[in-house]
This record gives sequence, C-alpha cells and structure tokens, in this order.
Amino acid sequence: MHSLPIEEFEKFGLNRYEAIIVASQHARHLNNLRLKTLEQMEENPDLEIESRKMTMCALRDLLAGNVKFTRPDSV
Repeated sequence: MHSLPIEEFEKFGLNRYEAIIVASQHARHLNNLRLKTLEQMEENPDLEIESRKMTMCALRDLLAGNVKFTRPDSV
C-alpha cells in the first residue's frame, strides 16, 4: 500500500479533511470518465482504460497541482 505525506497537502492550504473531500470529488470524476471509456470499448476495442485505483490517481493529481478547487465562503 502506498502512503502519501499529509504535510504535502498543507502546501496547497488544505488540511487532511479538505484534501480528502477534494480528492474524492476528483476520483468520482475520473471514474465517470473511465466508465464512459468502457462503454466506448464495445465499438472500439483498441481503447485503453486506466487500471489504477482512482483514489490514488486523484490524490496524486491533487499533490501535482492538477486539480482546481475553491473553498465555499460560508462556514
């Protein structure tokens, strides 16, 4: 099992809970893209699909700065 340092998320101004919420939303988005690709594979079997876990992909994307997010103003 891979581990990601929690301190890395603080560079983006996120605590661990905010990071998990943002990453889970991104993981859902990635999974929806993967499901659409699976549907298209029936017509075109040459398409490749992401085989890694979407949660780890989302966390890595977040750490790489590839995920855009905004905080709600109301708290």
